[in-house]
Amino acid sequence: MTPQDASGDSRWSDLDRPPLNAGALRRALVREGSLWSEVDVVQHTGSTNSDLVARAARGEADQGAVLVAEEQSAGRGRLDRRWTAPPRSGLFFSVLLRPVEVPVPRWGWLPLLTGVAVATGLSRAAGVDTALKWPNDLLVTVGGEERKAGGILAERAGDDGVVIGVGVNVTLKEDELPVPAAGSLALAGALSTDRDPLLRAVLRSLEDWYGRWRAAGGDPAASGLQETYAAGCATLGRVVRAELPGDRSLVGEAVAVDGDGRLVIATGQGVQEPVGAGDIVHVRPA
Repeated sequence: MTPQDASGDSRWSDLDRPPLNAGALRRALVREGSLWSEVDVVQHTGSTNSDLVARAARGEADQGAVLVAEEQSAGRGRLDRRWTAPPRSGLFFSVLLRPVEVPVPRWGWLPLLTGVAVATGLSRAAGVDTALKWPNDLLVTVGGEERKAGGILAERAGDDGVVIGVGVNVTLKEDELPVPAAGSLALAGALSTDRDPLLRAVLRSLEDWYGRWRAAGGDPAASGLQETYAAGCATLGRVVRAELPGDRSLVGEAVAVDGDGRLVIATGQGVQEPVGAGDIVHVRPA
């Protein structure tokens, strides 16, 4: 009998996209002293973020819970933008963190920290140069052009938790891209598109950066996070237009990411204005 997925198609119908090995992932990640407390892989869901937030609300998930989906039908980015991809074509997962040692105002660094961790892990495991577009996009280069290959979404889970969702296009081909500006690791010339080692590398990198950040009390400078993020941020040094709520826009050079994780834009009038991720609608090249 052929294993079937939720859609009725064979799970093995696309040999270029084998299923994740949930047992091997658990053995590699859930160990004594590890951040990761459980790893669940589901064939199909609407949104791993929504599912994990709900689990946390019911008291069914601890810090370090990881929920991975082979396919998402209602994956979300910032501002409720949709994220869709063929089954088993990427990494679609969420993690539950409870950074109780860190003052809540510094929790805004968690999406940026996750971006650094994902970029670092994928660069090592896939051999692909990656960059970060502030605040939450992962960029790769395809044919000399920067394209978005991944995104990050953080949501509060109760008073002491944050669920962070990550979506990364791994094996998408040109004719499968949701928009022409999208990309994938495969299109960027990845040395490996085996999702099991890619996911392990990303989660180990996230564990490392989260541990450094917590040990520093969430201080982005002392943990090295602020400097590392700036070094990998493609937005800095470019003239951008920040489209803000209320039909207001701000044009200038992106010159820094400040201690609160905000993008600092220097305008032509000599004013440096910080813009928070929660305030911004778009940052586009001007």
